[in-house]
Amino acid sequence: MAQKVWFITGASRGFGHEWATAALERGDSVAATARDTATLAPLVDRFGDRILPLQLDVTDREADFAAVTEAFNYFGRLDVVVNNAGYGQFGFIEELSEQEARDQFETNVFGALWVTQAALPFLREQQSGHIIQVSSIGGISAFSNIGIYNGSKWALEGISQALAQEVASFGIHVTLVEPGGFSTDWGGASAKTAAPLPDYEEVHAAAAAARATRVSTPGDPAASAAALLRIVDAEKPPLRVFFGTAPLGIAKADYASRIAEWEAWSDVSELAQG
Repeated sequence: MAQKVWFITGASRGFGHEWATAALERGDSVAATARDTATLAPLVDRFGDRILPLQLDVTDREADFAAVTEAFNYFGRLDVVVNNAGYGQFGFIEELSEQEARDQFETNVFGALWVTQAALPFLREQQSGHIIQVSSIGGISAFSNIGIYNGSKWALEGISQALAQEVASFGIHVTLVEPGGFSTDWGGASAKTAAPLPDYEEVHAAAAAARATRVSTPGDPAASAAALLRIVDAEKPPLRVFFGTAPLGIAKADYASRIAEWEAWSDVSELAQG
C-alpha cells in the first residue's frame, strides 16, 4: 500500500488524535491541525518531519486555505483530508442564543466547507484524493437537547452528498463517517451548553435519560482508527458509514417511521400536486 499524506483538523484529541497516530504509525505522513500546536508535541517528538503541526481555527477561511496550501507545499501532495474539528452544542432550540447557534454552524459546517474548498484544487490536479467528513448518527437522526448540533451535521450530510457527485469524475472520493457514542470529550470538555429555561426542567430530565440509554456502552476512539484505515484504503469507499453498533438500529427505525408517515399522508401529497 502506497504511503499517504493526510490533512486532519482537530488532531489534538479524540478521533483526530487517534487517527493521526494510526496513520503515522503505519508510515504515512500527516499535516495535523489544532488550536494549540503544543498538544501535538508528543507526535512531533515521536515521528519527526512526517508530521506537520499547524495552528488553525477552522472558522477562519483565509487561515484554512493557507494551512492546506502549506501542507501541500511541505509534503508535495494530499491524499486524505479529514474534517474532524467540531464540537457539540447542548441546549433546547428555544434556549439557544444567536451567537451559540452561529458558532455551531461556523465550526461544524463552514469550517469543513472551507477546508474542503481549499483542498479540492490540489485533489483535482492530482486526479485523486479522499475527503472524510466527520458527521454523526445525529446527522441522520435528531435528538432533544442537541437540535442545533443535529442541524449542523444534517447540513454537512447534504453538502457532502452533493460534493461526492460533483468530484467523482476527478477520482476524488467522499465519505461521511457517522459515529454513535464514543469515549471522547465531545459531551464533556469540548461541549458547550446553553442556559436552561426553567419551563423545560422535566423535558431536560427526560432527554438526559434518553441520551444515557442511547450511549450506554460508548465506543473506543482508538479502535476506530482501524476502521478508518480500512475505508481510506478501499478501492471503492462508501459515501456513508456508521462507526459503532448502535447507529444502524437508530437509523433503520427512524427511516421506517418516515416512510410510513409519508405513505400515510400520500393523499395530501397528491392533493398538493393538483
